[in-house]
Amino acid sequence: MTTHYTSSTAFDFTTPKAGLGSRNSKWGNVDLFLGHKAPDDMLAMWVAQMDFQPAPCLQDAMATLMAEGEYGYFNGLDAFFERIAWWYETRHGWSPNSKHMFATHGIGNAIGMALQAMTEPGDGIVMFSPVYNEFQGKVERNGRKVVQSPLVIDSDGLYRMDLETLSGQLNGTEKAVLFSTPHNPAGRVWEVAELRALAAFCEQHDLLLFSDEIHHDLAFAGHKHVPTAIAAPDVLPRLITMSAASKTFDIAGLRTGFVIIPNDALRARYGKLHAALDIQCNRVGVDLTCAAYSLEGAAWVDGLMQVLDTNRRILCDGINAIPGLTAMPMQSTFLAWVDYTDTGMTSDEIHRRVTQDARIMPSPGQIFGPGGEMHQRINIGAPTALVQEAVERLQSAFSDLQ
Repeated sequence: MTTHYTSSTAFDFTTPKAGLGSRNSKWGNVDLFLGHKAPDDMLAMWVAQMDFQPAPCLQDAMATLMAEGEYGYFNGLDAFFERIAWWYETRHGWSPNSKHMFATHGIGNAIGMALQAMTEPGDGIVMFSPVYNEFQGKVERNGRKVVQSPLVIDSDGLYRMDLETLSGQLNGTEKAVLFSTPHNPAGRVWEVAELRALAAFCEQHDLLLFSDEIHHDLAFAGHKHVPTAIAAPDVLPRLITMSAASKTFDIAGLRTGFVIIPNDALRARYGKLHAALDIQCNRVGVDLTCAAYSLEGAAWVDGLMQVLDTNRRILCDGINAIPGLTAMPMQSTFLAWVDYTDTGMTSDEIHRRVTQDARIMPSPGQIFGPGGEMHQRINIGAPTALVQEAVERLQSAFSDLQ
């Protein structure tokens, strides 16, 4: 019998996962990243994965899979794609054609194949920095050239794209824009007008648009993620949308993502490489994504967002109470973007205070490219008590500024 969850009270967002050990990269790799043994009470708040108990619908799906005991070749990808289309329609107002989809080994694999299928070695790939650090790595590992377009901060303390400056920067070798929406690391939910402006820019300069929408489910109240395909339908002939259930439901280890390509010609190019590489996703990833993209999964996400909203208020209010520190307003995701510029400290001093005095491991801002210097990305996807503890430690570590 399927259990239907109708209230966030049915979910446990206070008990940390039992397996926060060596096989969890967020917690198990802290020593490796620091370059020395971390204290036993170090708080891992860097890698973009959460510390909550898994959604019950995922556990139910795993139990069903184990009861069947069937781990061989399988079918059912049509149902997988239809479930993705249902999720987009019910949660985001977009009705993508399930026939326009590909399954991938996560979104990183999807990006790599898009670069290989749609561009050539040496082509320029535009990205708006600071941005998810793996963008640059994937572009460079595929032999393409990174073209950085620094984001600017407006009067509200939010990032904006500077398309006018970027236009004068292009030299004609650029072939695509690799875009993060919602934005990682700052959680910016791009407005429809901004997405349309970007679409027009891509049309003007004959650029493809690779839209990474993996954080699409995590917008806070008062903000709404609009899929690029809906916000700017004119861009469909040059659009590749990439996403996964992995950030929303914390199942990145299953390495299962998907790509949506409405344009026939682009889809054929992508499909040719997809077939040549014999890309076949795994059954566990398919089954758990289908379980996540359900009414039960939707109820869990609604409960999750209530907890994340509490966490972001605690973190942002606590950070902004420390002179010299500023948390950019969080519109989405479980990733806070903190600016230490006004402390007047060096990056080494900030790192020492945060990692040694506060005993917190965030993501250093410089890995996200130009504009990330003097920043840190702090993961609040954890029980509220842990976030509260982190804020208190930071306030103590910078108490001489207060």
